[in-house]
Amino acid sequence: MSATEAASARPADSPVAAAADPQPAPGATPPRVPLVARAAAELVGTAALVAVVVGSGIQATVLTQDVGLQLLANSLATVFGLGVLIVLLGPVSGAHFNPAVTLAEWWTARRGGAGVTTREAAVYLPAQIAGAIAGAILADAMFGEPLVKWSTHERSASNLLLAEVVATAGLILLIFGLARTDRLRFAPVAVASYIGAAYWFTSSTSFANPAVTIGRAFTDTFAGIAPASVPGFVGAQLAGAVVGLALVALIFMPGRTAQAQPAA
Repeated sequence: MSATEAASARPADSPVAAAADPQPAPGATPPRVPLVARAAAELVGTAALVAVVVGSGIQATVLTQDVGLQLLANSLATVFGLGVLIVLLGPVSGAHFNPAVTLAEWWTARRGGAGVTTREAAVYLPAQIAGAIAGAILADAMFGEPLVKWSTHERSASNLLLAEVVATAGLILLIFGLARTDRLRFAPVAVASYIGAAYWFTSSTSFANPAVTIGRAFTDTFAGIAPASVPGFVGAQLAGAVVGLALVALIFMPGRTAQAQPAA
């Protein structure tokens, strides 16, 4: 195939939304946006993202039996869909659509940076998971598939788990790296492009998102994942988020990044 908010006292823009001015942290959103609106944006955005992934996968298998073309169609739809969703909903919720991003933001806030609070994270996470499930069901409904049918697509090999660590680490590094270097205006294109590339350079086709992984277990179609494979994928994704944050701390050291980075 590819997508918070600041502490209430520090308004800023999304890490995955376009931003005209330098921002202090990935995923920051104006505190004036009510939490219920942000939660709705995360639910709807994650649902739409999963609907794009699952729906384009179903459509691709209908149109061609060539697996390469199926993956190409699936990845292109995901890139365009994710980019649009980030631009649209980023100013509202930060356009996380991903528990790994939300938890990374929460950890950043606990370490003294800007990010989501514990209360905000507790609202975002279930909204993302519920949205992912709803998106899978919606895609199945649009194509006349059973609304809920557990996937039989096993994805438990160790190389696939490694791929998920790599994909998620890269995503976290990208999002937080853009924030550290004041280049958040490039985030919609950069994040969507990364997910599209990771579709092809990872053996797992880059789920890189615990909520999306859970949602895709509800559809026995091209994009599905067997429920038994979900815990391994989610664990690998969370491990990847930790690796990504460690890389951000190593590469984008506070106080040195501004001097080291070339002008945009």
